[in-house]
Amino acid sequence: MKIKDSVIVITGGASGIGKIMGRLALEKGAKAIAVWDINQTNLDAVVSEHSSLGKVKGYVVNVADYNAVKTAYEQTVKDLGAVDILINNAGVVTTNNTFDKNTPADIERTITINTIAPMYVAQVMLPDMIERKKGHICNIASAAGLLAVPKMSVYTASKWATMGWSDSVWIELKEMKSPVKITTFAPYFINTGMFDGVKSWFFPILDPEKTAKRVIRAIEKNTRFKGVPFAFRFARLMQGLMPMRMTDWVFGEVFGIYHAMDNFRGRKN
Repeated sequence: MKIKDSVIVITGGASGIGKIMGRLALEKGAKAIAVWDINQTNLDAVVSEHSSLGKVKGYVVNVADYNAVKTAYEQTVKDLGAVDILINNAGVVTTNNTFDKNTPADIERTITINTIAPMYVAQVMLPDMIERKKGHICNIASAAGLLAVPKMSVYTASKWATMGWSDSVWIELKEMKSPVKITTFAPYFINTGMFDGVKSWFFPILDPEKTAKRVIRAIEKNTRFKGVPFAFRFARLMQGLMPMRMTDWVFGEVFGIYHAMDNFRGRKN
């Protein structure tokens, strides 16, 4: 999918890799970028910062509200034209509590924003893409969608669900012979502030700029699935080949992933 001359919607696009992806897309000649975010202050800042690179417009959208998503989509199309690329980037991690200490509000917020919201956004845009026979949806999942991680059980569940849904839609589009494509992108922890306090002594915390560039390349190449780092793609193979006790020892003690969330703080706001 070509970035040049495309109208692109990025949810959670006012911070982190969402903000970087918007800049990269404009530098590659995108026709327009629609930044969807819940934070008005961040939206105003990113629109001001990126306006010198091309056409960019910000929309305050609660992606967990279907009616708000539908209204924002209609306004985006009215303002910028038909959407060619959607990057479902908005996401949250609520706590590093064990599951028994999660509140109903923690569970609802995490599942709604990480799993249901990208479905809402894709659902309002996909029919028009199919009708136009043009479009690409990139769903930002997580390496946690490949491996169970303690102290982030609800987050892990939300990303497992996102990955299964995203790949299922890819298959549906293939079977209907639609040219519309889906990319599922599953990164390890990224140094954006969302996972402040996380410790990782085997796999390095990912650089936001490099990760954003990998997302853009995956879209340009119509990549079905991209896991970063590449080694994480072998997680399920190892689970299938090794006894579960050995798998837990390798990922928990050798790689240290089971202890990554021990000192998690997250963003203060």
